[in-house]
Amino acid sequence: MPMSYESNLKTVLQLTLPKYNTNNMVILEPTERLKVLSNYSNAVEIDPNVPPHRYYRSGLEMVRMANVYMEEGSLENAYVLYLKFMTLFIEKIREHPEYGSVPVSTKATNATKLREVLPKAEKLKRILLQKYTLEYKKFIEEQKRKENEIKKVAPKPKPIKDNSRYDESHLIQDRTWPQVVPGPEIGNVKYPDSISSACLPSAPLPDPYLSEPRPLSTDPSCKGSINPSCISDKPDLKLAIPGIPDVDRSLKPASLLSPSVQKPGNRDIVIPNKLVGMFLSIAHKNTSNNIETCGVLAGKLERDQLIITHVIISKQEGTSDTCTTCNEEEIFDYQDQHNLITLGWIHTHPSQTAFLSSIDVHTQFSYQIMMPEAIAIVCAPKYHETGIFVLTTHGLNLISECRQSGFHPHPQDPPIFLTADHTRMDNGSLVQIIDLR
Repeated sequence: MPMSYESNLKTVLQLTLPKYNTNNMVILEPTERLKVLSNYSNAVEIDPNVPPHRYYRSGLEMVRMANVYMEEGSLENAYVLYLKFMTLFIEKIREHPEYGSVPVSTKATNATKLREVLPKAEKLKRILLQKYTLEYKKFIEEQKRKENEIKKVAPKPKPIKDNSRYDESHLIQDRTWPQVVPGPEIGNVKYPDSISSACLPSAPLPDPYLSEPRPLSTDPSCKGSINPSCISDKPDLKLAIPGIPDVDRSLKPASLLSPSVQKPGNRDIVIPNKLVGMFLSIAHKNTSNNIETCGVLAGKLERDQLIITHVIISKQEGTSDTCTTCNEEEIFDYQDQHNLITLGWIHTHPSQTAFLSSIDVHTQFSYQIMMPEAIAIVCAPKYHETGIFVLTTHGLNLISECRQSGFHPHPQDPPIFLTADHTRMDNGSLVQIIDLR
């Protein structure tokens, strides 16, 4: 059900460039690779329908994620997120019609982050340029080695017979005389259509200050698949699976908090196995009174996985089929104090099955468009069901255009949500329920 700070969020940031599949991309010259990264990162656009404070909140999480990537050595992902942050808050945020209403304290915090990010981005740029130069040199050396091997095995031309004893009339009469096929041209070697991934750097890439990059190849044939699993430690809970087909995740809009550099598709979300049971225990009183309970899923980035570590339950007002948070700043403050990233939301359906209602899909849109991995966990204790859902590409596009509020119908063919296939349960992961009510 909707949370107050999401209620008027209909159309959010979308990036126009595709996700890169580095395994299929032809090697680029070092500065050209940096340019690709830069142009991708600069494709941030401001949507006037999104309150500016949502951008500032996402900006803080962007820096947190970039810092983790930096520490783990995922330099391209860190560089992209730093550049996105700089582009958003040096250039684009001023285009927002409500920019003047942003509190001075918020702008000051953001300015501090900018001073922190600028030198990090410059340092990363130098490191990446050195890395790409070395990889490009090795690539060229490998191509020369292959060229020399081709020359060694190329067939030698046959000797030409003496013209004085050559009967040209035979050539004229014999229509099946074979045509001479020239050998490979020296110094004009054609690179193979595909290059071994061992010759490629770990990501595609390029420099913010240079010209347009060459077009990159993508692999649209890779599709996700439904692979649901029970998300509760209670043995009688089963996962609700709507009859929904697979979705081509490579066609989903890129989001603010996703670097989308090293591999296409979503990063895995790790869900502690005890999370649902603990949340249902906290919500039991409301559930008994046929009132919904909702909370924010928060956690951390670790080894390119998103791990849920906290469920934050803020002050809220609920009914049998709605739940609206109050005093959302308490959620933000707690996340800032504990360096947490927003990974989605969870709520109960006290008297209904596990699915996303017409209001739920709008709430999920506001989470997922900022982070494509964001999930919605729906608990239906009456029917012993728990569902983990995400919007389809069609759903994202449909809800971005919908301006209705409250309960209202949406076309269901093609489906607008499906069971998330990028989550996995973990018995060893711990989770805290933070009840701010």
